[in-house]
Amino acid sequence: MNNEQKNAEIPKGNATGFIKYLKYDFISGLLVFLIALPLCLGIALACGYPPIAGIFTAIIGSILATFISNSELTIKGPAAGLIVIAIGCIEDFGGTGNVDAYKAALAVGVAAAVMQILFGLFRAGILGEFFPISAVHGMLAAIGVIIIVKQFPVALGVVNEHGKTPGGEPLEMLREIPHYIAEANPAIAGIGLVSLLIMFLWPLIKERLGPLKVLPSPLIVLIVAVPMGMAFDLLHAHSYFLQGHKYQLSEQFLVDMPDRMFGMFDYITFPDFSALAKPKAWKWAMMFFVIGSLESLLSAKAVDLLDPWKRKTNMNRDMLAVGVGNLCASAVGGLPMISEIVRSKANIDNGARTRFADLWHGILLLTCVALIPTTLHMIPLSALAAMLVYTGYRLAHPTEFIHVYRIGKEQLAIFVTTLFVVLATDLLIGVAAGIILKMVIHVANGVPLKSLFKPYIEVQEVDDTTSLILARESAVFSNWIPFKRQIENIGLVQKRNLIVDLSDTKLVDHSVMEKLEEMERDFELEGLTFEVRGLDALQPLADNVHAARKSGLATMRRLTVVAEATSEQWLEEKFVELGATGFTSSPCSGAGRRELEGGVASVNSMVRIEVVMPHQTCESILRFLRQDVLPSHHITACVETVDVVRRDHFDSAESPAVSHHA
Repeated sequence: MNNEQKNAEIPKGNATGFIKYLKYDFISGLLVFLIALPLCLGIALACGYPPIAGIFTAIIGSILATFISNSELTIKGPAAGLIVIAIGCIEDFGGTGNVDAYKAALAVGVAAAVMQILFGLFRAGILGEFFPISAVHGMLAAIGVIIIVKQFPVALGVVNEHGKTPGGEPLEMLREIPHYIAEANPAIAGIGLVSLLIMFLWPLIKERLGPLKVLPSPLIVLIVAVPMGMAFDLLHAHSYFLQGHKYQLSEQFLVDMPDRMFGMFDYITFPDFSALAKPKAWKWAMMFFVIGSLESLLSAKAVDLLDPWKRKTNMNRDMLAVGVGNLCASAVGGLPMISEIVRSKANIDNGARTRFADLWHGILLLTCVALIPTTLHMIPLSALAAMLVYTGYRLAHPTEFIHVYRIGKEQLAIFVTTLFVVLATDLLIGVAAGIILKMVIHVANGVPLKSLFKPYIEVQEVDDTTSLILARESAVFSNWIPFKRQIENIGLVQKRNLIVDLSDTKLVDHSVMEKLEEMERDFELEGLTFEVRGLDALQPLADNVHAARKSGLATMRRLTVVAEATSEQWLEEKFVELGATGFTSSPCSGAGRRELEGGVASVNSMVRIEVVMPHQTCESILRFLRQDVLPSHHITACVETVDVVRRDHFDSAESPAVSHHA
């Protein structure tokens, strides 16, 4: 298949693609709409905005982004990751339910949107490459924890003496969880717990349900929760008694929506730009700008990797689309938006072909909220809170800690530091703490201060089609942006194959290891080759392909086995089978305790086998010796720790082939 044929098969979001892929895009848009509707309402409520604000954002994002961004499969809309900033901004200006605070937050959103537009116009999208991956994951995990503790009392129907849902700082609310459970409204908590169970169980059982498996779990929650709310008669204020306690039920526990068709336009709210005269407004604008832009860029990059046709998003153009969308959304009362990863992945899984799937999901949202707002009013708030608790759990999933630990202990330290500082302070300080810790670790690992922000590289021409970049000192997250620009200018702009030699660096960090893998995919899409050399001369800090690597000696185990010569070949074959990349064998003579006690001075038919290997391989061989050799053969074995120059010579996981070292 030639390139022309290959390109002809890639779906394109133009007028022809709109007609050609209408069936696929509309069906995907419909299924994404079913996910987006409850999530947009829930996220808006969690942010302290009116519920319909989330719908405004999704509608505006889907229409504008479709025609500005070149990203074919990302869904633009409100995201759980911005809840923490939005509710913090609202509370700083007067609190939830305060119209002036809401209008001030809209003005802050406009200011952040202008920054995003400038960010896109000045081609600064590459700045998203600066942030270390572990710090970003730590920030997202912290956001997940905050969402859980903030939405937990909503899911249980807990209200204070003023009839409001309790709030406070995340760590303070964590301590209050037993109190929330004791104060739960049983009817509302029942709806919340059933909804939460559905969110957890539906993904596990839906594959067995035939045609029903296409229904998303948020829709199933609504199908169950709305009738439960009707059964409890939440539309009418009344009280009930349970075990001697009196509980109140009313519309307070339902979503606030327009009471007539097209009543959504009554909810349009304009920003109060006088709020921007207060210094604190710019703190929140900066947080919306930095965190929102970072999340959006990371999501768009993740969607590119999931795209079946491997289409590449222009990050500057996508940032411009998000900025324009945020400007318009904030101008009429909407939430901030990003390129949202969960709905985008659902879009891909549902078979979308082009950007018009995003458009259809927005049109369906507009139709729904314009024509049936009274039906949406029947959705219990506790059901929406349960969805957000599940979303928070996914962000702070325990496997995230395990995954980061496997990449390296230093990555776990950065991850956990970012998480706890975010919980104790705010997002910007938390991310800054993670970045500073990472730099301290880099310096401790031998990175010269002069190369923390500036890469030291030398460019050579190998032949007419290939160039070589020799990197020195370090290749780390903080000097990656200029490093990447050189790679792109020499390779992707000049259309040359590229070799990057890292053998002379003191450290290549985890972020750069992942980004080099991304660059390889980018070159492959352009029909070019991208080769990384020299990593085998560096020592990984953990047994993971993306672990950071530093110069220096690698610690290995040396096993020495003395056995009868007749067992030599069998033992050597088993050692190699269990992961040894080589061995040294030599005949020897001697006697052990058994021979000396029997009066024998020397035994000549012996062999000495030495194997140098990683700890894990050594444990496997020792297990074999204990179980299969020692019970029936006379051998001696000892293990010692040694340092080697090249780890890859002794690690089967890194070596391209097994070799024998005589």
